[in-house]
Amino acid sequence: MWLYGLTAVIITEVVMTFMFLFIILGSISKNALAGFAGIAIGLGLTLIHLISIPVSNTSVNPARSTAAALFADTAVMSQLWVFWAAPIVGGVLAGLVWRWFEADET
Repeated sequence: MWLYGLTAVIITEVVMTFMFLFIILGSISKNALAGFAGIAIGLGLTLIHLISIPVSNTSVNPARSTAAALFADTAVMSQLWVFWAAPIVGGVLAGLVWRWFEADET
């Protein structure tokens, strides 16, 4: 049962980080409407938290996870690797897919 929970957390963190960075890259691209990046990023992050809090208490940000783990009284430091590895993978995938989308536009 533990493995299924870990798999769900990893998949959720990778997909949500991917989507968050994809929203950021799309909202600051040269073809995006000027002045609306903050709205898109804020609403995207809100939606990501609403989706992923029930699964993993959400991270999408390794720095936030590390700060919470350092001050926690439980053994969460042993789980911290997931909240570093998954966002890095999601970020790399978002960057690669965005480069592919950018190449199609030119």
